[in-house]
Amino acid sequence: MAVVYSVFGLLRWIAVPCVLLFSQHAAHADLWAYVDERGAAHFAAEPLDARYQLFFRGNGLDVPGTAPATPQPLPFTLPAASARLLAFFEISPDYKRARPHLRAAARRHGVEYELLQAVIAAESGFDASAVSPRGAVGLMQLMPATARRFGVVADARRTVEQQLADPAVNVQAGARYLRYLLDQYPGRTDLALAAYNAGEGAVQRAGRQVPPIRETQNYVRTVLGLHAQLKPPAPVLAQRGAQNRGLLPAVRVAQTSNPIATEANE
Repeated sequence: MAVVYSVFGLLRWIAVPCVLLFSQHAAHADLWAYVDERGAAHFAAEPLDARYQLFFRGNGLDVPGTAPATPQPLPFTLPAASARLLAFFEISPDYKRARPHLRAAARRHGVEYELLQAVIAAESGFDASAVSPRGAVGLMQLMPATARRFGVVADARRTVEQQLADPAVNVQAGARYLRYLLDQYPGRTDLALAAYNAGEGAVQRAGRQVPPIRETQNYVRTVLGLHAQLKPPAPVLAQRGAQNRGLLPAVRVAQTSNPIATEANE
């Protein structure tokens, strides 16, 4: 993500040509974000510290064990923040470098591309060199023990940890693990994400629900919120297809100021 000031400074001028027609089940979480000194983006469902600023105001997202979302009037227009989010992925050098690996892993393991995109955005901000205090490594922040479960083995040249710093290895192993979790909890992406964050045992101990762990609940909201923005519902995709074929005029979203740009970025 080369130059920090260029990432979100450019986003204020982007608009997206569509109107959303969501059902009440397509609820969105609030998304908060900041860009660190290395240029990596950090997303969260709430401001984890003073660096986070509101990036997208959602209409609530139901996660078991938390207060239910309040239904909002429908339809509503795609917020300009969504346009900035989409633009972020188009201009981020780190994302562009990872994109071929996401495509390959999505095809091989049958995981939605946009879900992988959302998980990596939440896990590492597309920083392939990221290492967590607990020892999770790379784009999908895999623990070495988990990576070994899903096919990553040391060889004469590289340890498991060193291999996980390679996006090609990391994304394949992470996608394989995510596919396994999605199969363990059919139709419950929230539980698969909770297990990815807190471990399968935590989900089982919670009675196959999202555990009452604030970090995990925030993580699930963050990834689902990102995924909802990156993968709009079918009516929007159909409208985009019609626009691309020249059957419908484009509907543009009004430009707004960038809510997570700092004064130095202005």
